[in-house]
Amino acid sequence: MPIFPRAPASDAWRNSGFVAFLLARLAGMFATQIQAVVIGWQVYELTRSAMALAWVGLAQFLPMLLLLMPAGDLIDRVARKPVLMASWIVAMFCSLALLWLSGHGSAGVSGIYATLVLFGCTRAFSGPTVQSILPQIVPREQLAQAIATNGMVMRAASIGGPIVGGLLYAWGGGALSYAVCALSFLSAVFLLARVEIRYADMHPGASAADSTMWQRFTVGIRFIIQRRIILGSISLDLFAVLLGGVVALLPIYAAEILHTGSDGLGLLRAAIAFGEVGAGFVLSRYPFNRNVGKTMLIAVAVFGGANLVFSLSHWYWLSFAALMVAGAADMVSVYIRGALVQFSTPDDMRGRVSAVNMLFIGSSNELGEFRAGSFAEHLGVVAAAVSGGLCTLAVVAGWAWLFPTLRKVDKFEEAEGK
Repeated sequence: MPIFPRAPASDAWRNSGFVAFLLARLAGMFATQIQAVVIGWQVYELTRSAMALAWVGLAQFLPMLLLLMPAGDLIDRVARKPVLMASWIVAMFCSLALLWLSGHGSAGVSGIYATLVLFGCTRAFSGPTVQSILPQIVPREQLAQAIATNGMVMRAASIGGPIVGGLLYAWGGGALSYAVCALSFLSAVFLLARVEIRYADMHPGASAADSTMWQRFTVGIRFIIQRRIILGSISLDLFAVLLGGVVALLPIYAAEILHTGSDGLGLLRAAIAFGEVGAGFVLSRYPFNRNVGKTMLIAVAVFGGANLVFSLSHWYWLSFAALMVAGAADMVSVYIRGALVQFSTPDDMRGRVSAVNMLFIGSSNELGEFRAGSFAEHLGVVAAAVSGGLCTLAVVAGWAWLFPTLRKVDKFEEAEGK
């Protein structure tokens, strides 16, 4: 008799549209991860300023904030696949612009920020579209497992992307790196064209022509506020990563504290993804559906504790291990949050709900980078990272008290109507 139970068969893998979607997302995420590590290293190499890294995050966050309402409304009113394809096409041109700017040295930094603003615009549309399109590709009974499988594959790109990005920059500088990014985005477009939308359940009445965009979007906002599980889960991610994330500080830690180069920075970025892929692999084969609320809170607490260890470490491989643990904990949290939001949201609301969710994710990542960089500029890099880890633990305690419905939810199906 086997020690572990046999993993359930994944029918989603027999869906050619789902496989093509995974490959398209893999190519898009691969490009995004390469671009992120190269931009961070290049900007810090040109400026030697923590505040310059802070502006990298803010340049991408502001357009996401401004486009939240039109993006969410559009995604609920039109076919989602063309929106995603158009977003990736514009992202490809952003990579080509960064390729051209890479030959301008420090004089091109302002151009990099301007290009990142446009790239942030593409993410305002691609992010919520990617989140809301998956239930149209796989049936509902496969959704939780498809979310876990999708998360694992995306985290695999998060491993390869930073490593390859660091190596490409070491070998050929920004020009080679951004050329690979452009080709990856183009590949994502062609792969997405093969995806078949089978389970679309759009309700035209929800987006009546006699209502305004603002009225339609406020319906989505009210829906999120009324569903305490959705509000609690996405706001937990927002504040935990906004206050406790250390990704923006990795170029400084790599250069000044751990004394490594761009290849070492790529491995540190990949360490987070190593942990995410490991956890995602387990979740895709053995998806759980008990005590999901408590498990999510515990996972975020582990994330904060692991970031504290990283903050205080001066040994490269201890830092690497701490980031792996943080990544694994984050993957568990992402899996639970994604399933809770999908189970609790009807299809005609998914664009607007996903747009708000994407804003929260963007806030926790890009705005969190601004927070980390500005704190490091004024307090020092170690103090900024330590304070962030402590804030994450405080957020977990506060959310366990503020959102008892989230804390007590047992199974994903219980999220419907709550």
